[in-house]
Amino acid sequence: MKINNETKVGILTVVAITLLIIGFNFLKGKDVFNKQKKIYALFSDLGSLEKSNDVKINGLPIGKVYDFNAKDKDVSGIVVTITLTKDVNIPDNSEAYISAPLVGSSFIIIEKGDSHKSLKPGDTLKTREDFGLLGDVKAQMNPTLLKVRTAIDSLISVFKNINKLLDSDTKGNLQETIANLKELSDTLKTLLGSKSSPLVKSLDNISSITENFKKNNDSITATISNTKKLTEKLSELDLQQTIDSIRSTLTELKTTMGKITNENGTIGSLINNKELYNKINDAVLSAETLMDDIRVHPKRYLGNMIFNRKDKTGPLTSPLKKDTLPSKSD
Repeated sequence: MKINNETKVGILTVVAITLLIIGFNFLKGKDVFNKQKKIYALFSDLGSLEKSNDVKINGLPIGKVYDFNAKDKDVSGIVVTITLTKDVNIPDNSEAYISAPLVGSSFIIIEKGDSHKSLKPGDTLKTREDFGLLGDVKAQMNPTLLKVRTAIDSLISVFKNINKLLDSDTKGNLQETIANLKELSDTLKTLLGSKSSPLVKSLDNISSITENFKKNNDSITATISNTKKLTEKLSELDLQQTIDSIRSTLTELKTTMGKITNENGTIGSLINNKELYNKINDAVLSAETLMDDIRVHPKRYLGNMIFNRKDKTGPLTSPLKKDTLPSKSD
C-alpha cells in the first residue's frame, strides 16, 4: 500500500505541531510527560518576574514559575502558580519572596521554615516583600532626592529673586563697585610694590619693632616680673591703717580750725574782734615807743641813780624808724 504525498505532508504537519506544543510547554516549565506538583504564592507586586523563571531553595532550583493570575478584578493581589521540578519537602510555614538581582532575571526564593509538616500540592505559600539591593538603594535615595529637589527649588527661587533685584540700575552700581575694587587693588599693589612707599616703610618699621621686642624679651619679662613684685608688696602694705590715721588727723585738724574760727575763743576773738586787735596793736606800739625812749634817753630813767641829774628833754611820742635791730652797744 502506497502512502500518497498529501498524507505524508499531513502526518508531518501534525507531528510538527505536536512537537512545537510540547517544546513550548517545556520552555514554559511544563513537562507534558510527567505529572508535576503545583503550589501557589500570592504577591502584591511581581516586579520583573516572568514565566519560566526559577524557584529556588538555598540556591537550588526546585521549580519554575508556571502562570500568573489576578486574585480579583481589582488586582489586589497576583496568584503565582509554581510547578515543582524536584521532589523536595517544603515546610508549611516557609516564606517566599521575589529577588531581583542587578544582573539577570528575577526569581522566587523560598525560605524554609521549621515546621515538620510539609506543603501538599495545591497549598499556598506565605509570602513577604523583599526590595533587594535596588529596593534598599531606592529607599535610601528617596529622602535624599527629596532634599535635593527641595534645595533645587530653593535655588531657583533665590535666582529668581536675584534676577528681580538685578535691574539695570543695580547692575550699573555693581559694575561701578567692581571697578572701584579693581582700582583699589591696583592702588594697593602700587603701594606694596614700591620699596620706598610709606606703607612698605611702615611695615618695615613694625617688623623692626617686633624684632626689637623679640630681642628684649628677657628684659621685658624681667620688668613685668619686677612690676608684679612691686604690686604684691603694695598689696601687702596696711593701707587701711594709714588711711584711718589720715582720717583721724583730718578730724582733729577740723576740730582745731573750728576752735580757731569760733568767735568765743581767744584765738577767734583775736582774729574776728577788730577792737581787741586795735588795743593789742596800740599796746605793742606803746611798748615799742617806751623801749625806744629808754634807749634814746637813758638818763631820764637812770639819771638820779647814776648821773645825779635829770634829763630835761621831752619823751618820744612814737617809735623810732628802724631798718635793723638795735646793736648791743646802744
